[in-house]
Amino acid sequence: MADLRTNLCGIELSNPVIPASGTFGYGYEFAELYDINILGTFSFKGTTKDPRFGNPGPRIAETPSGMLNAVGLQNPGVDKVISEELPKLRKVFNKKVMANVSGFSVEDYVYTCSRLDECDGIGWLEVNISCPNVHGGGISFGTSPEAAEKVTKAVKNAVKKPVIVKLSPNVTDIVSVAKACEDAGADGLSLINTLMGMRINLKTRKPIIKNVTGGLSGPAILPVALRMVYQVTQAVSVPVVGMGGISSAEDVIEMMLAGACAVEVGAANLIDPMACKNIIDQLPAVMEKYGIKNLKDIIGGAHNG
Repeated sequence: MADLRTNLCGIELSNPVIPASGTFGYGYEFAELYDINILGTFSFKGTTKDPRFGNPGPRIAETPSGMLNAVGLQNPGVDKVISEELPKLRKVFNKKVMANVSGFSVEDYVYTCSRLDECDGIGWLEVNISCPNVHGGGISFGTSPEAAEKVTKAVKNAVKKPVIVKLSPNVTDIVSVAKACEDAGADGLSLINTLMGMRINLKTRKPIIKNVTGGLSGPAILPVALRMVYQVTQAVSVPVVGMGGISSAEDVIEMMLAGACAVEVGAANLIDPMACKNIIDQLPAVMEKYGIKNLKDIIGGAHNG
C-alpha cells in the first residue's frame, strides 16, 4: 500500500499536497465542494497587519500555459482573519493550517506573525518575502540576502511556531537568499513564488494589467521551479516546500525528486477547484507506476543521479 505521509518542520502530513496561498481563500469555500481534510494542509490567503483592498483592475491576464496576477494581497487584515475567518475554517478543517503573512516593514511582519502565533489551529507561519505585486514591500525583502535575513531573524525571535520563508525567483542567486534565511533561523523554506511578467493589449497598445506587471504562475514556470528547488535543497539542510506550475501527481513526484518534502499547488486550483483532490487521488497509482512505496524515500532522489 502506498505511503503518502511526509513531515514538514516536525509536523506529519497525511500527504504532501498543499494548496498555495492566494488560490484557496481561507479554505471554507472549497469545503463546500469536497472534504478538505484530505489535504496535507493548506496555506491560507496572504494576510497583512492592516486590511488591503488590493490593486485596481484589471489584475488578471491569461498567458500560454499560465496566468498573470496582480491582485495585490487583498485581505481583511490580521485582526479580522483571527476573529472571523479562522472560526469559519475550524468548522470544516481539523488539521493545522499554514498562515501566509506579508508585510511592508519588519515591524509589520513581526506584529502579524506574533498575532497568528497565538492561534491554536495554525501549525506554520509562511513568511512571504517574495510578492511581486505590491509596491514598497514583499519582494523588496526577498531580493536581498541581508534584508531576508533581517526579516527572518526578527520573526523567529517573536514566535514559537515553525517559520517557513517563501522565496522569490526574481533574483540572480536564490541560493544566497535561501542560505541567509537558514542562517537567520528559518525552520523551512518555500519556493518559488511567481515570476514577474506582463501582457500588452494589441488594440489599445497598453499593458493589460493595470499594475503593468504581474506574477506569472501555472505550468509554464514548472521547469524554473524545479531548477531552483534542486539548487536550494543542495545548499540548505532545512525542509523545502516546492511550488510553481504543479498540476498533476507526476509533477508532485518530480518536485519531490528535486528535493521538496511537500508541494504547494497554486494556479491549478483556479482552473479546476478539484485539482488538489484529484492529485491526491491519483498519487497512489502514479507511485505504483514508478515503483515508489513511500514518498519520503524519494525526497531529493534526483541529487543522487
